[in-house]
Amino acid sequence: MNYRHIYHAGNFADVLKHAIFARLVRYMQNKDKAFRVLDTHAGIGLYDLSSEEAQKTGEWRDGIGRVLEAELVPQVAELLEPYLAAIRELNPEGGVRLYPGSPKLARMLFRPQDRLSAMELHPDDFQRLHRLFEGDHHARITELDGWLALGAHLPPKEKRGIVLVDPPFEEEGEYERLIDGLAKSWRRFPGGTYCLWYPIKKDAPIKPFHEALQALEIPKMLCAELSVKSDRGFTGLTGSGLIIVNPPFTLKDELHALLPALKDILAQDRFASQRAFWLRGEH
Repeated sequence: MNYRHIYHAGNFADVLKHAIFARLVRYMQNKDKAFRVLDTHAGIGLYDLSSEEAQKTGEWRDGIGRVLEAELVPQVAELLEPYLAAIRELNPEGGVRLYPGSPKLARMLFRPQDRLSAMELHPDDFQRLHRLFEGDHHARITELDGWLALGAHLPPKEKRGIVLVDPPFEEEGEYERLIDGLAKSWRRFPGGTYCLWYPIKKDAPIKPFHEALQALEIPKMLCAELSVKSDRGFTGLTGSGLIIVNPPFTLKDELHALLPALKDILAQDRFASQRAFWLRGEH
């Protein structure tokens, strides 16, 4: 309950997560039918990067700050367009003072028929999130442990949806909780697209995590990872990954264009790396 994303909003991990999440939203909109985004750990929805908390760490400067200053080749600019267009809309005078969390980003990309269910357990953050979406009939904001939402809120009545699971990884056992949460929710909603975020740092159990996911025998699971520096002599976050279940058929090729560009832009030393590969399914 201590985790506050304002200290980390707009950092390199957010860039990876939100750029890919925006691609998933756009792909769902290729069909006219409505869909729902279920955001299990939603935060406050909108972050002021000029705030004392964000300025204290300044992590956004090596994240979205770099991306906005980079010269993007046309293909990468097109892939990032939904994500960056939302940021430009929030900051009409340029730069980036306001940064959208995933519920706000989803809402900005929605069509009239699309819907949001956002869960937040932290009482102060829930209140801020609730105020942000007050009176918005496209959004349902619930004060709830996001892990419980994977049972209670699936399948969505629209029968189409993206489930974003982005826990703070404050406690022991979060990797295992991700595996269990996916197993439970996929049984309830096997046709959904799932996007699971996880941290990469020194001694993180990434290989057994991937092996446990493969053992679930979910037919299609794509993995995207981006590390910005070496973990030698550093115990904090050096990278992050996303597991995408039932990904759009175009996403693997998009990642092969997008991830190398993000690695070049966001690298903090010569050991920066990226990869996109199938955990299960198409190869």
